[in-house]
Amino acid sequence: MAKNGTEEEVTIQLSDAKMAGGGGGALVSQSYILRKSDVMHGVIRLLCLLTSAAALSVMTTAKQSSAVTLYGFTLPLYSKWSFSDSFVYVVSVCAAVSLHSLLQFLINVSRMLRKSPHIPSRNHAWLIFAADQIFAYAAMSAGSAASGVTNLNRTGIHHTPLPDFCKPLRVFCDRIAVSIAFTFFTCFLLAVSVVLDVVRLSNY
Repeated sequence: MAKNGTEEEVTIQLSDAKMAGGGGGALVSQSYILRKSDVMHGVIRLLCLLTSAAALSVMTTAKQSSAVTLYGFTLPLYSKWSFSDSFVYVVSVCAAVSLHSLLQFLINVSRMLRKSPHIPSRNHAWLIFAADQIFAYAAMSAGSAASGVTNLNRTGIHHTPLPDFCKPLRVFCDRIAVSIAFTFFTCFLLAVSVVLDVVRLSNY
């Protein structure tokens, strides 16, 4: 009887050890997933910072002087990004996204060096998720608005004598197009960040 009791105790202890080991493995696996997510977040934040800063830099240096002939008259032309509200909108959004990306990247790197979770709580994760969505929609809106103005400059206005202003202002229009491309790519990166935010929330 005593022997059977001892065997039962040993069996129970082994069972408890297996359960504890299984739970530890699950915790290690979840920690690994969150750590990998932190690394991916850091890479996306850095890329987003670079693309938004590039869009901002190219847009704010877009200006050119030229001339256009209309009805035999030569008219001087001078174009600058600040003359269009849509381009100003792109600059504002890209500046905000750059600051947001820089802040999140620094926080990410700091917490990774201290080996602490990038997102300390579920509420914080929801806040980052909402911010990424807002900036993604803003970048898409800014890029779309600027694209409309640029397309109008390239095609002119139908049924009017207004010409294609991008012919004499080729450098200006090309810089605007590059800035818009970077803006849309920033929007894509923010969308990827939103997906990673969802993955992170699912692991909390």
